[in-house]
Amino acid sequence: MRLVNEARASSRYCGSTLYPAASPLKWNAQLFNAAAGHSSDMASKNYFSHTGLDGSTFSQRITAAGYAWKTAGENIAAGQSSIQSAMNGWLQSPGHCANIMKASYVDVGVSCAQNSASTYKLYWTMELAAPR
Repeated sequence: MRLVNEARASSRYCGSTLYPAASPLKWNAQLFNAAAGHSSDMASKNYFSHTGLDGSTFSQRITAAGYAWKTAGENIAAGQSSIQSAMNGWLQSPGHCANIMKASYVDVGVSCAQNSASTYKLYWTMELAAPR
């Protein structure tokens, strides 16, 4: 939470687009559950994608977790050994950075799952959204 809200506290470029500072996000258990489910699925089944192997999208996973949203986004990362390195990667990627800086998002849930037998070992998922 601290790293996400520190990033949102100042304006920043995401690629060539300047985003103004945005309000802090609040932790949301339903978004965490959606993130944890996706991270665990990627780790246990050894894949890396926004689309689950069952064909699920991030928006479907957020809805299934019980969050009624009007706007939502997802960041995923794999292989980073710390939340700091995952955040650094997201902030260096224009699309992921834009998700973090999107002013209309108010809630967040972040999870990491580990499987030492998988390709990337660690799988990170961040769900961001605003309720209906």
